[in-house]
Amino acid sequence: MFRNYLKIAWRSLKKQPFFTFLNTFSLTIGIAGGMLISLYVYDELSFDKMFIDSDRIYRINADIKFGGAVMNIAETGAPMAGTILNDFSQVENVTRIRNRGSLLIRKSGTEENTKEDQVAFADSTLFDFFGINLLVGDSRTALTEPNTMVLTKTAAEKHFSINNALGQTLLVNNEDTYTVTGVMDDLPKNSLLRDHSLFMALAGYDDAQQMLWTSHNYFTFIKLIPGATIEDFKAPLHSMLEKYIFPYVQQFYPGITAESFAASGNYLRYSTIPLTDIHLHSNRHHELSANSSIQNVYILSFIGLFLIVLASVNFMNLSTAYSLKRAKEVGIRKTLGSDRSQLVWQFLTEAGLISFISLLMAVGIAVLALPFFNELSGKSMTLPFAAPYFWIILLSATILLSLFSGSYPAFFMSKFVAAKVLKGSGQSSIGGGGVRNSLVVFQFAISVILIVATLVVFQQLNFIQGKDLGYTKDQILVIDDVYATGNQIEAFKEEVQQLGQVANVSLSGYLPTPSFRQDNGFFKEGSTEQENALQMQNWQVDHDYISTLNMELIAGRDFDKRYPSDSTGMIINESALAILGLKPEEALGLRLSQDLGEENPDFYKVIGVVKNFHFESLREDIGALSLSLGSSSSTMAVRIKSGDFPNAIEGIASIWTKMAPGQPFNYRFMEDSFNRVYESEQKLGQIFMVFTVLSIMIACLGLFGLAAFNAQKRTKEIGIRKVLGASVGQITLRLTTDFLKMVGISILIAIPIGWYAMNKWLEDFTYRIEIGWSIFAYAAFLAIGIAILTVSYQSIKAAIKNPSQSLSTE
Repeated sequence: MFRNYLKIAWRSLKKQPFFTFLNTFSLTIGIAGGMLISLYVYDELSFDKMFIDSDRIYRINADIKFGGAVMNIAETGAPMAGTILNDFSQVENVTRIRNRGSLLIRKSGTEENTKEDQVAFADSTLFDFFGINLLVGDSRTALTEPNTMVLTKTAAEKHFSINNALGQTLLVNNEDTYTVTGVMDDLPKNSLLRDHSLFMALAGYDDAQQMLWTSHNYFTFIKLIPGATIEDFKAPLHSMLEKYIFPYVQQFYPGITAESFAASGNYLRYSTIPLTDIHLHSNRHHELSANSSIQNVYILSFIGLFLIVLASVNFMNLSTAYSLKRAKEVGIRKTLGSDRSQLVWQFLTEAGLISFISLLMAVGIAVLALPFFNELSGKSMTLPFAAPYFWIILLSATILLSLFSGSYPAFFMSKFVAAKVLKGSGQSSIGGGGVRNSLVVFQFAISVILIVATLVVFQQLNFIQGKDLGYTKDQILVIDDVYATGNQIEAFKEEVQQLGQVANVSLSGYLPTPSFRQDNGFFKEGSTEQENALQMQNWQVDHDYISTLNMELIAGRDFDKRYPSDSTGMIINESALAILGLKPEEALGLRLSQDLGEENPDFYKVIGVVKNFHFESLREDIGALSLSLGSSSSTMAVRIKSGDFPNAIEGIASIWTKMAPGQPFNYRFMEDSFNRVYESEQKLGQIFMVFTVLSIMIACLGLFGLAAFNAQKRTKEIGIRKVLGASVGQITLRLTTDFLKMVGISILIAIPIGWYAMNKWLEDFTYRIEIGWSIFAYAAFLAIGIAILTVSYQSIKAAIKNPSQSLSTE
């Protein structure tokens, strides 16, 4: 029987090539799009699950309010890990990681350095804790000794073969010698350690041994014993404040207690987050690696689901619309003895056949599109053809899709009354128009929501690009690792300054693009109470910093080489003023110190106030910040005159080669560094655009088919209207208007949903656009324009047909 169903289904599909093409093509697009999005979502949800005992691993977070600053950070103090291991019976093991940033390394006895961008210090427990096996070396002892390191396979191969790696020595930043004690495989791309190429031993790193409870620099991970729950750990974790934190802080604030700390509005709270939740549920200051957002996963999951649903809706719509052509077939089958269940199975078989053909075509399209999608999403995904579960999921999904798509048309057509359809009254008795119209409304409502979302994302990105940041990011060339010039740093700066293409130069490791920086507590002279603390960042800059970045002073003056006293001068920003409760002019001459508890503290004197500038992403408020003169020579900012970038870079490179032979010349543009902060939003916007186009394409295919059917169904009506004097334009307008009404209803439904959804997305940004009426006007105009283009072809084709042919049609 099934073979008979299949044979008839194939014949029926061949009889209606236009209908078959529309259904197959739209389902193919929907399945291929859903498949790609499913790969993306699976990859996002799989982060860090490859580590042993990942379900028992948690990270300790800290939420702090102090000195007017609110900090939600992913790090804790150095002593936290060891104390937890000693005091908490629920904890099996702990490990710490401290980001080091980038460094230059070279094999001892060679001159050429290579740069490693992501380097970290780590405890000796790191590899056993996460279950990371070393290709060579002992994971238990690899980082137990000072000045030892473990490299990834890729990093190690830059210097020596893997088998000869153990015992080799590397010179770090031209100063410190480290011994290679292990080589590990490259870390998975869906792990929080993916960006790190080199781990150095925390053993021997002085800061890691200090009892600095309030200096939060270490990512601290705990692994619970089997059977323990995180709830068992949380209450004892809070007790550490009374037992360790406040006794330590009382060295600096003798009278501080938990009660007085809370009464001043300050707080310090520790919390935990599961390892496997970090990538999608954590967005704190100084994350170990760039995280994504669960919101993006939800959004893309809905898009993937909607693509398949839209394609299924097309099948339902076109199948019920074309049921008029098959009404007599159903009547004859029923007359010859077919019962309703047999007809249902026949139509479901047709749906299954179309779904299966679409599945095969979708797999081919997904294979071709995957490299492009990987580039778009920044991932390295592959289709797991060798995995049985992949094919089981695909076949199961195809069966479900067949049932979902084909069930309504099957039950709809199988209930036709044989006597009526064989008498020729099928057209008036078939019905289903209300359901078809509702499905068209649903399709276009989804498409309009996606259009609104795409427009909002790109408008927010344009807002970010055009926002006045308080400094100039254009035409700023940033040269990294300037310390590689040794004691010729100042000479290097002076020679670069002499280049005709260069407008200004500044040496500082602190630039107003997000990076790893710390806040420090400052106090006004004569005031050491914790209630009066000022928590702010302190950047070490040179005399040319403000002028190079075109920052604006609103009070006082810039650093000046004519005044030796500026070595203890300080320039603060407006946010610091707000916390101090002072006006710009009132702050000048104010003396601030961070040497709390010392007999003879050093003071900075405020000589200027700089207008607030964005040094974090636009998701964050501008915090308190100060600038002071100091030696921080990791980077150089060079402002280049318009149009001279190639010659300027060539000239700087020539000076570098002369002063730092054998050292890599690494440079970047500040604008690119700024844009990388919003890379995830840019990728999301591009993904939105691609799948919005696909959803519109699917909706248009359905509308195109319905328009063709509608024109065919109304052939005689059109002929009569033409005979009675109706013009082509009038007929076209009448045929088109019916569909535009449905599109209009779709727009009315989509606008409030799109507004609500994108307002929730924008809540992640402190500085954001307001969703204005123009976005919805553009979305509506685009939807209506697409609908008109889709329907007008069939409408015009029907309107220009010779009325004599129309009236003779049966």
